[in-house]
Amino acid sequence: MSTSTPTSTSYADQATTLVARADQDSWGTVQPSLYETARVLSAAPWLPGEPRRIAYLLEQQAPDGSWGEGPEPYRLLPTLSAVEAALAVLQRGATSTQATGQLTNAVNSGLAALRALPPAGPWPDTAAAEILVPSLVTEINKQLDILATREDLPDLGNRGLPVPVGYQASAPAHVARRYESAGRLPVKFHHTFEGITSYIPAALTPDTESLLGSSPAATAARAASPTATAATTAKAITDLTAVAQRYGGLFPEAAPFHVVERLWVAAALARAHLPTDTLRTIRRWAEDIYDPQGVRGAPGLMIDADDTAMAVLVSSLVGLPHDPAPLELFHNGSHYDCYIGEDTGSVTANAHALQALVSYMRHHPTAHDTYGPRAAKLSDWLTTQQQPEGHWTDKWHASPYYATERSVTALAQYFSHHTPQAVQAAAAWTAGTQHSDGSWGIWGGTVEETAYAVKILLSADTSTPQPQHTRALDLAETYLHTASHTGHQHPALWHDKTLYAPTLMIEAEVLAVREILRTRHN
Repeated sequence: MSTSTPTSTSYADQATTLVARADQDSWGTVQPSLYETARVLSAAPWLPGEPRRIAYLLEQQAPDGSWGEGPEPYRLLPTLSAVEAALAVLQRGATSTQATGQLTNAVNSGLAALRALPPAGPWPDTAAAEILVPSLVTEINKQLDILATREDLPDLGNRGLPVPVGYQASAPAHVARRYESAGRLPVKFHHTFEGITSYIPAALTPDTESLLGSSPAATAARAASPTATAATTAKAITDLTAVAQRYGGLFPEAAPFHVVERLWVAAALARAHLPTDTLRTIRRWAEDIYDPQGVRGAPGLMIDADDTAMAVLVSSLVGLPHDPAPLELFHNGSHYDCYIGEDTGSVTANAHALQALVSYMRHHPTAHDTYGPRAAKLSDWLTTQQQPEGHWTDKWHASPYYATERSVTALAQYFSHHTPQAVQAAAAWTAGTQHSDGSWGIWGGTVEETAYAVKILLSADTSTPQPQHTRALDLAETYLHTASHTGHQHPALWHDKTLYAPTLMIEAEVLAVREILRTRHN
């Protein structure tokens, strides 16, 4: 999806269009996931539309044999998923001779690409990779052993894959044993259930009314388990077919995605003047999404601090009195866990929490005694997470510009009367990493990362703009203007199980920043 924002259209008109698109789509604007689609292809031969998924699998393979987006380490999991799915289809033997040959070639080149990956990564911190990677390696090796005995197939070789350095082959079984003894599988494993389905006893298989953990892959895996009932499979067919209809026979990593999409779009746009009808739509979103028990990003997911904080922030921005009390569910003494049972903390979730606290206290001064100490601790914690070079990183996004912008925005709003050293250091790092064409980006310039970088510099220049920042912002403005007219593909930079690109969220960020750059000259 490309960004296209004609200069003849006002910010208010463009924002209204974005909000309307989000409001009219109950699923959310994300691209299909190669990883997720391959998991459904493997586990659900009973689901209509298999030929489309096979064709997609073959179409998406890169010339080097890998699948997925981003640098090589990010391609590990989608390539494992695609290879295993192709092997599963071959084992079922229900394809034409031509398709069999194509799938065999895809498997062989995919296995070669996997063996060519750096043996020790470093691997990205994507959701549950420690379970999903070894689980898929095990399944691929099982499939290769079985297919080696098939005389009707071309040679696939029988040299199994090693578990990459940094992962433990025993991890999925360890999770199963741990929770079998506890008698309950935590909800946090529902979204990635496909990674442990072969190890979990029937008594721990979740029974929910909708997509398991909002994940098509997890839902298909549950329905494919030996203990699944006819009713479970029938329900999975209904739910997965609905998702496939929205995404052209394919599947995203989370569905529906509209809660996250609406919160992030609203937070990006609501700080500027919006038409009354558009503001009314955002207020309705906030009313619908805010929950005093905590907000979840999609049905079947755990409540989490990130979505809860964003719901509080958006409510504050549009004048609703929703307080930050639900965040207390996640406080651990120094900052907020993103969800109960989290292994690694999230910088951006805590930056959103700080923004929410600050915004709420500004609108409700009497709440300072309650939330002021929390905000103080949070600003201290965020500062300690800053890297020596001046930036921040986070597990929900591949780019440090996202984590840095979120942290800088939160700290700048908290220290509203002066610019703290952490913000100055972040601005210096940002100014020093701009590309010659005016863009920013870790893997090449993108409009998304450029928008974040612009906001970092502007947060550091609230009193006296620095000349070097002014030059950088001028270059960025030209770059964003050019990109809006030539079309710019949004690369996948956001972390779930693999990389994804939330199109409307990105477009809202870019639109808001272009308006800020335009009005700074007034």
